Amino acid sequence: MPPRWPRQPDRRDPAYRRLDDRMNFAMHVAVFGATNSGMWFVRTLEAATWPWSKWVTGAWAVGLLVHLIYIAAIADYSGYNPQFSAGTPADSKKTSAKSTKP
Repeated sequence: MPPRWPRQPDRRDPAYRRLDDRMNFAMHVAVFGATNSGMWFVRTLEAATWPWSKWVTGAWAVGLLVHLIYIAAIADYSGYNPQFSAGTPADSKKTSAKSTKP
């Protein structure tokens, strides 16, 4: 079951940004695992000598490590603004436009 967000999603909300970054990282790990396992399976099955396969896997793994370091240690998720916890400014414009109509 996908995670549920209790309020209007807004990228300016630090908790939402943290969750979004972690889900994005999880997707990257899944794509890495599927792609590399497929590549290495075909490489083994065909008895191919692809010297580039080691470089692709290594470079991608380094990229994932950098992504993990960014979301775990570098990303700044502070600065909560309670104005955006109830909804976005676009939502308030919609409601005010509706209330001005006769």
